[in-house]
Formats: sequence, C-alpha cells, structure tokens
Amino acid sequence: MDNITALGGDVYEIDTRMAGYAGITAGYLILGDRPCLVETGTSTSAPIVRDALASLGVGPEDLSTVVVTHIHLDHAGGVGDIATFFPSAEVVVHEKGARHLADPSRLMSSARMVWGDRLDTLFGALSPTEASRIRALGDTGAIDLGNGRTLSSHYSPGHAKHHVGLIDSATGDLYVGDAAGVYLPQTGDLRPATPPPDFDLRTALDSIDLFTALGPQRLLFSHYGPVTDVTATLERSAEELRVWVDLTKQAHSEGLDLDHAVAMVRDRTRERYAAFRADPETTEQFELLSGAPSNVAGIIHWLDRVQP
Repeated sequence: MDNITALGGDVYEIDTRMAGYAGITAGYLILGDRPCLVETGTSTSAPIVRDALASLGVGPEDLSTVVVTHIHLDHAGGVGDIATFFPSAEVVVHEKGARHLADPSRLMSSARMVWGDRLDTLFGALSPTEASRIRALGDTGAIDLGNGRTLSSHYSPGHAKHHVGLIDSATGDLYVGDAAGVYLPQTGDLRPATPPPDFDLRTALDSIDLFTALGPQRLLFSHYGPVTDVTATLERSAEELRVWVDLTKQAHSEGLDLDHAVAMVRDRTRERYAAFRADPETTEQFELLSGAPSNVAGIIHWLDRVQP
C-alpha cells in the first residue's frame, strides 16, 4: 500500500489520509510479538488504518494494544472504530483522557463548537470504547511489546493536559504527539501547536526538557514523520514556543482583539517558514495542522489565566 513506510526496527508509518490529505497525520505500527498501534488518526481514517494493518499481516485478533499520545480528534478520533475492528486490543491513554474515550459526548460537543460543520469532513465522530478495555496511565507507565521490548509512557502536558510521550526500548524512538509541535517534512519547517484550552508555556517547555532528558535516537511526529536530528529539533521546538508567546504577548498588551493579534503574529512569523513560499497546498496543510488562529487563541487563553 502506498500509505505505508517501513522505518526500521519493525516500525511502520501509516499515512491516515486525514480528510483525504496525504502527509497530515501519521499512525505508527510497532510490529513486534505484541503488535501495537500508536495514534489512530481520525474516525474517518479508521478503515484506511485497518486496511494498512491487514496488509502488514495484522488481522482483527492480532492487535494487542492501541495507544494514543492524547485525545484530540486527529490523534484519537478513530479509537472507538479501531477498538471495534480489533476486539482483542487494549486501549491505552493517560488517565486525564480515559473518561472521554469511554464517553466522548463532552469532547465532541466542544470540538463541534470549535470546528462547526467542518468537524464532519475533517474528523468525523469519536465512537465510545467500552470502559473495561481502556487502561488509564498515570504519569509514567509501560506497554508490553513482547520479547522484553516496552513502550514507556511519560506525562508531557503543555499542549494538552492528557498528553504523553512514548519511548520504545528497542529503537529509542520517541513518539512526541504534539508536544514538540508540528513538523512538515516537505520543507523542514517546525511550528508550535498551542491550542486552547490547555496550553501552558512553562509546562510545555518542561515537557520538551523531559523529551531531551529521555535521550531518544529519533523523534516520530504525529504531524509528520521521523526526525533524526533530535537535539536541534527539540531546541527549535522550545524556540518556536517562545517566539509565538512573545509576539502574542506583545499584541495582547497593545489591546489587539483576536483577529488583529492573529494577523500580526502571522505576519511576523511568516518568514520563519519555507511552507509559505511553497505551493498553496503545503501552506494549507500547515495552517490546518497548526493554524495561527488556534495557536494565538491558545496563548491568549493562557495569558488571561496567568496575567489577568
């Protein structure tokens, strides 16, 4: 299948074709003794992910574990559907996200407020998962991949209060979710992801420091793909956060409303990203994944909390 890339170490990147786009959201299959899917993508992507797993020899009874870095719909929207397709798989999530996978009604109604009618085309609906199949992780935890190989979970909030990073004991791969931002392989751009309501600068920077301390060999971005230049990339993640926060702070202190703050920050960060000098499709991809309105709104929400 043309949406599967072998990354070595029995790890396969699966393009979940979110909303029909290529290169937007990746799921990853660790094909050990106990096959594990990291990130499901959206609900509308679930059949694509199921077919990709089937083509790698993972049938309905073969998947041991589904783990998500956090419960945002581009990462976990397909959990309920994947749990139905793979009835033996345990679903693993941080304890702050577990109840929303069992009863997605609150999560879906808040997503509907943000996205409106675009919700259906971008994400679809998160179906509930039986509570008995969900394992809620504390601040650390481990997933058994078989043969002594483990995927260790590390609580890494800042982007979301239910976010974890996951490190593979065999490969040193660190699944960073959204905590290190959004990476665009076509241009090498890296941009923060600071949506409301959970963004918090200090916590986000602490999570990046934690990722550095874990000493990963490679970063696997959900958006999008593998990066081997670990130290420089994590340093850049922190730098991008500071740049966006400083600019938003400036706009906020000048009394600009959200639209004008977004326009100012967008204008002053544009030169940082080659994506905006690329084709319109690449620009659209970047804006969909890490839109200036969402980033600035999340930072303002945080500023209002810490500097009322």
